[in-house]
Amino acid sequence: MKTEYEKMLSSEWHFSTGADMEALRDTCRARVREFNANPIPENAEKILNQKLDNVVIVEPINFDYGIHTKIGKNTFINMNCTILDCAHVTIGDNCFLAPDVKIYTPTHPVDVEKRNAALEIAYPITIENNCWIGGAVVILPGVTIGEGSTIGAGSVVVKDIPPNSVAVGNPCKVVRKLK
Repeated sequence: MKTEYEKMLSSEWHFSTGADMEALRDTCRARVREFNANPIPENAEKILNQKLDNVVIVEPINFDYGIHTKIGKNTFINMNCTILDCAHVTIGDNCFLAPDVKIYTPTHPVDVEKRNAALEIAYPITIENNCWIGGAVVILPGVTIGEGSTIGAGSVVVKDIPPNSVAVGNPCKVVRKLK
């Protein structure tokens, strides 16, 4: 039988209050506080459990777990980024995330009783190589943003964006294809 944590990573309905998950979130929060107070690459690498290759992260940043997020080389993440990585988050090489970008893998039931019981499900998010994510963009569960795409400031990305696209709005829609 799967643990709640295993269900979470398998994109199955799970309860988010398990002691194992709370311990991982507590560890992440402590590492995030350390990074935000002393934003050196080694402190970011502790959060992500990953060696970073020419990655710049401007504090403050927030994660749920950190260890479920992978960041490619030559990527720049500006201040006030929040990544709720209950499922895997992949940010490719040569990406730019403007201030206040929010990446949310979890979602909750609309049924009040189930939601109040701390039931949730999470879906992976992928930002492929060479993407620019504008300021205050919100990326919702299960989305893939295709290689070379630009997402306009203030957009809410609710579905996949094909490669080499400019997409804007709420909900975010492709307004132009790039060559």
